[in-house]
Amino acid sequence: MGNLAATLQHRLLVWFHQTRRDLPWRRTYDPYHIWLSEIMLQQTQMDRGIAYFQRWIARFPDLPSVAAASEQEILKYWEGLGYYARARNLHRAARIMVEHHGGQIPCDYAMLRTLPGVGPYTAAAIASIACGLDIPVVDANVARIIARLYDLAEPVKSKGCRTRIENLAGALLPAGRARSFNQAMMDLGGLVCTPKNPACGRCPVAESCLARLRGTVADRPVASGRKETVLIEMATAILCHEGKVFIQQRLADDIWGGLWEFPGGRLEDGEAAEDAVVREYREETGMNIAVCGRITTVTHFYTRYKVVLHCFSCRLTDDRFAIRLEAAQACRWVFPEELAQYAFPAGHRKLLDHLAATREDFFTGPCR
Repeated sequence: MGNLAATLQHRLLVWFHQTRRDLPWRRTYDPYHIWLSEIMLQQTQMDRGIAYFQRWIARFPDLPSVAAASEQEILKYWEGLGYYARARNLHRAARIMVEHHGGQIPCDYAMLRTLPGVGPYTAAAIASIACGLDIPVVDANVARIIARLYDLAEPVKSKGCRTRIENLAGALLPAGRARSFNQAMMDLGGLVCTPKNPACGRCPVAESCLARLRGTVADRPVASGRKETVLIEMATAILCHEGKVFIQQRLADDIWGGLWEFPGGRLEDGEAAEDAVVREYREETGMNIAVCGRITTVTHFYTRYKVVLHCFSCRLTDDRFAIRLEAAQACRWVFPEELAQYAFPAGHRKLLDHLAATREDFFTGPCR
């Protein structure tokens, strides 16, 4: 592979230095910035990630500022990015690094792997890009490039193919140039060798690509069987009482642990959304409510799930009540204008955004 690897390395590095994207974390290669960007860009589009990164850095300029923040503030600044375990792990990792590593990102692959939320890919990216260590980085972009370069005909996520791709990535890596080469591969996959309609005419290594020569680019990489989207119908309601709104905080070990929400839950088979929200309020809080009306319906996607959330307004049917939390760790009655201070899951945030966008004077009715 010697001559081929040298040719690929040279062409790719020249292309990268001529066309590389001006990303905020590339301007200094501060290890904290690299770590943060890699965590944020998991399951997040680049443009969206940049906006959140800049907002985050303005509030948390270094590791100690992250470690010193409350979990609620961390979740609030993460709100909208989804996959909130990333934020909680980032917070835990920051505190570990402040306590055990002098507030610095460790430049050691094995040590990075011990941090919460840092898997093999993230550790390799930090070690190579922030610290300059000769470690190959293999993400979906890199796997796709290598599957096309070598025309790999087996499912890219199979154990055998994954191992082969990692070995090929390691063989291609130029000694002492890991930072630039790994980023070049990421940019090539993000801008040129894309999943659909790759721009082979602009690819700096097209002449060496076996899939292009054999006409199999559209078939590479070979995907595993795709799981069908699962529809989940849920219902929630905003409860106002004596000028305040009821919210509850999800359990810590929940997928959205620590976030706040309006009570509600999944519709049972054959159950109407209005009946479901009345039942959920009773089961989750012990409060008896009546539905006043429908506010809106919002749709949210995560992984392979499509969640349809039916949103209502409601009122108490009995002022004599004792709240009994069955599916939350805490609850509060807050003024409507205070809701912006709390981090909500995407579906509930869409509900609040709908109210703000329509300027619907919703809270003055049920809250009287």
